[in-house]
Amino acid sequence: MAKTAGKVVNIARRGLMLVISSPSGAGKSTIARNVLEADPTMSMSVSVTTRQRRPSEIEGVHYHFISHKEFERLKQSDSLLEWAEVHGNFYGTPREAAENAMAEGRDMLFDIDWQGAQQLQEKMPADVVSIFILPPTMDELQSRLNRRAEDSAEVIATRLANARAEIAHWREYDYVVVNDDLNRAFTSVKAIVEAERLRRDRRHGLFDFVQTLVE
Repeated sequence: MAKTAGKVVNIARRGLMLVISSPSGAGKSTIARNVLEADPTMSMSVSVTTRQRRPSEIEGVHYHFISHKEFERLKQSDSLLEWAEVHGNFYGTPREAAENAMAEGRDMLFDIDWQGAQQLQEKMPADVVSIFILPPTMDELQSRLNRRAEDSAEVIATRLANARAEIAHWREYDYVVVNDDLNRAFTSVKAIVEAERLRRDRRHGLFDFVQTLVE
């Protein structure tokens, strides 16, 4: 959208898939929530998962909680755009909702891990904008997991053990943000989104708009 002499110019574009990944506790879910609150035009991709629901989570808002049998049915019918196993649980993105959003020019946010990000980038590379969130230190990562107080000590130990392997995939992302200050990290993510929305190859409506200028 552009504005000239008091007139708003709407330029059609394809939606983007904003992928935010990080090790557990590095801040991706908080940043994702802040993006959604600040930008009503961005919608959250609600994944399906076989993981047990946490007390703070709402069915259909944070995830669709399903059985292993139902997850397998979705996977076999190619109804998942991506799926992954994380810490012994399965997660996946329903295909239809994402494809419809892109075609209609609506942006979707994906709070997924590196495995899911790889699959999205392979299947819809032109639509994906990927951001990896890093913690400032491993000690701070552990402190954040402890402060969250939603996982057992055993689960926290598992997440910390896997964190270094997850961080090793940072090179596969378009952008990398260090979350040493939440407000600063959030501002960086917002800037990335605004820039990506203005990409020429994403704004197919520019062809018609430019034609009106040169006729």
